[in-house]
Amino acid sequence: MIEFFAALKESTVLQQALLAGIIASVACGVVGSYVVARRISYIAGGIAHCTLGGMGIARYLNRVEGWSWLQPLHGAIVAALIAAVIIGYVSLRARQREDTVISALWAGGMAIGILFIARTPGYGEDLMSYLFGNILLVSREDLYLVAGLDVLVVALGLMFYNRFLAVCYDAEFARLRGVRVEFYYLLLLAMVALTVVVLVTVVGLVLVIALLTLPAAIAGQFVPRLWQMMLIAILISMAATSGGLALSYAPELPAGATTIALCGAAYLVTILCKRVLSPHRRSS
Repeated sequence: MIEFFAALKESTVLQQALLAGIIASVACGVVGSYVVARRISYIAGGIAHCTLGGMGIARYLNRVEGWSWLQPLHGAIVAALIAAVIIGYVSLRARQREDTVISALWAGGMAIGILFIARTPGYGEDLMSYLFGNILLVSREDLYLVAGLDVLVVALGLMFYNRFLAVCYDAEFARLRGVRVEFYYLLLLAMVALTVVVLVTVVGLVLVIALLTLPAAIAGQFVPRLWQMMLIAILISMAATSGGLALSYAPELPAGATTIALCGAAYLVTILCKRVLSPHRRSS
């Protein structure tokens, strides 16, 4: 920990990594709370793994076809939004096929990404970075893109807070009150897609769902209101990403995995403490 703070003063790479984690935590807390409240973590997982297909295609076009302006995060944005629209449409119009479509997109997106990365020079290193994340590789351009997505997601989440709240907790009542449930549900999934892209830069595809849901799940154990859950989830995410980066620095551990380990441990401790400290059940 001491080594990390000493290096942080001089290393631009560490400063950018720390800033990326803090910025990503804002969208994580806001959208993650909606995901937990609406119970759509499995949909978020399908969207997340589809992004590898977009990343692989973008990397291939960048290195092989000479599209120097196209970056993996650009491909991830397009793939995530397409997956969100498809899953959202199936969820609303054909519920009996929802799990099958999510599984197909999940596996298909991963397969397409791996195939394109395999045809791209230097694919091995990139594949590991995309799957498991490497926040130390975040460039200044990536940081600007992550910040822009973060601002967009948070602005939408706060602007339509009440409508998203109605969609998450009582969609039928919201529909009767004239709320365009289908539109706001698809918009919510689009926000989830953009947040997934933001978090991929921090922990990678494999662990992105844990960072999206665990801080909000922990916050939900302490507060009853959604906006309170968002604020606490943001703080927990910031603590986890910063702590994961700091703890992983000296022993040279993967920062993404360390971050998720902290979140997982915090969630388990929270559940156990709440169970122990909760009022005793009435004897039968």
